[in-house]
Amino acid sequence: MPAERRRPGGREDNALARDAASGDRRALEVLLERHFDLVHAVCRRITGNPDDALDATQEALIAVTRHIARFDGRARFTTWLYRVATNAALDELRRRRRRPVPSESVPDGQRPAFEKGVEARLDIDAALADLSPDFRAAVVLRDLCDLEYDEIAEALDVPIGTVRSRIARGRAALADRLGNSAALADRPIMREP
Repeated sequence: MPAERRRPGGREDNALARDAASGDRRALEVLLERHFDLVHAVCRRITGNPDDALDATQEALIAVTRHIARFDGRARFTTWLYRVATNAALDELRRRRRRPVPSESVPDGQRPAFEKGVEARLDIDAALADLSPDFRAAVVLRDLCDLEYDEIAEALDVPIGTVRSRIARGRAALADRLGNSAALADRPIMREP
C-alpha cells in the first residue's frame, strides 16, 4: 500500500485533515494544493472531457472544504479524497447527459497531425468515455491512480468482488475497443490475497 503523502518537512495528510476539520485553514489549503493534480487527473479520466473535469474538480474541492469534518481517519485521507473526486466526476457525467451537445465536424484533411503518444492517449480517452461510469471509475482508480482493490471498494462503496468484476469487464471492453482483445486474453490474471 502506498505511503501517506508528505512533502519534505511537511505533515502527513491525515494529520492535516484532522487539523483542517478543527478549523485550521492553512492545513486545508495545504491539502487542497497538495492533491489538486490528483483530483483533476481522476476527474479528467472519468469525465473524458477537459471542461467537465475542471467543473468536477472544483466541485470535489468544494466538497472537501465543506465536509472535511466527515473524514474520520479510519482510512488514508487519499482514499476518502478518491471517493469525493469520483462522486464529483460521476455527478458531472449525470449533469452532462441533461445538457444539449453542440455538433462540430472537422473535415479529415484539416485535422492536426498528432504524435503517436498523443494519438494513443486520445484513443484511450475515447475508449474510456464509451465505458459505463461504473466500469470507468473502477478502471481509472486502479490503472491511473494505482489504488489497491480494497481501497477502490471503499472509495466506490461496493464489495471487493464487484470492484474486481468492474475492472475486469472494463479492461476487456477497453481492449476490445482499442483492438487489443487478443493481447488481453493472453494476459495472466492477478489475484490479490
